[in-house]
Amino acid sequence: MGKLSLAAKVTHVPSMYLSELPGKHHGCRDAAIQGHRIIGQRCRELGVDTLLVFDVHWLVNAGYHVNCNHRFAGIYTSNELPHFIKNMEYQYSGNPELGRLIAEVANAHGVGTRAHEIDSLELEYGTLVPMRYMNSDQHFSVVSVAAWCAWHDLQESRRFGAAVLEAINRSDSNVAVLASGSLSHRFNDNGRPEESMHQISREFFRQVDLRVVDLWRQGDWKTFCRMLPEYADLCVGEGGMHDTAMLLGLLGWDSYARPVEIVTDYFASSGTGQINAIFPLP
Repeated sequence: MGKLSLAAKVTHVPSMYLSELPGKHHGCRDAAIQGHRIIGQRCRELGVDTLLVFDVHWLVNAGYHVNCNHRFAGIYTSNELPHFIKNMEYQYSGNPELGRLIAEVANAHGVGTRAHEIDSLELEYGTLVPMRYMNSDQHFSVVSVAAWCAWHDLQESRRFGAAVLEAINRSDSNVAVLASGSLSHRFNDNGRPEESMHQISREFFRQVDLRVVDLWRQGDWKTFCRMLPEYADLCVGEGGMHDTAMLLGLLGWDSYARPVEIVTDYFASSGTGQINAIFPLP
């Protein structure tokens, strides 16, 4: 039998990669990078063999999709922000068996899902950035799930998350699940000064984000699940916050009642709200 050993909501801001490079932004995202490394170490201690990422940078227009190739390798430059992430090398093993099982279980529950093993289907940086700091030694296998679900309902993503848990339990894998996406996600307007990279785009978004973090600290998931659709809409949630709906579907939705462990405190990045938080398992 398989096992879910860790669940987390994680940032993937491209300024983490920029933070590594020489120059005036060197070290600017040390706290976020350290948060990823802590989560990676926690996974090692729990015997995890596979990191499953709900990636809001993988856009899909229909259905649910799992990238579960046997191997991922390449050199990545972001189309969105090529001045932040360019020529980033990566190489990881995959877990095709788990990906196929997720699609099988989700389809059995009426959530149309496809598992893909295609060499030319590349990973997006919502997966690649966390892997860089959690999995730099290629210790873990990787499975990536599309979580920028452009025309989907959050309740369907909740059901998909529940199917992922069932598939993990039926597998032979010890899995950590990472919802890779932001809180509020309204970028700064074009032409803002460079120092705004460390500021929120609107005070309204910061205040709502901070209230959300308070709810998470309290374990008040009933309130958060009720507000999630409007939060994702009014605060421009990244990828519609389908990564978060999937994660909570996996954990039990509003019956989940555990307070999160904040690994990296809330911070602003290029107008958006970010955090690294571990969701203790029920």
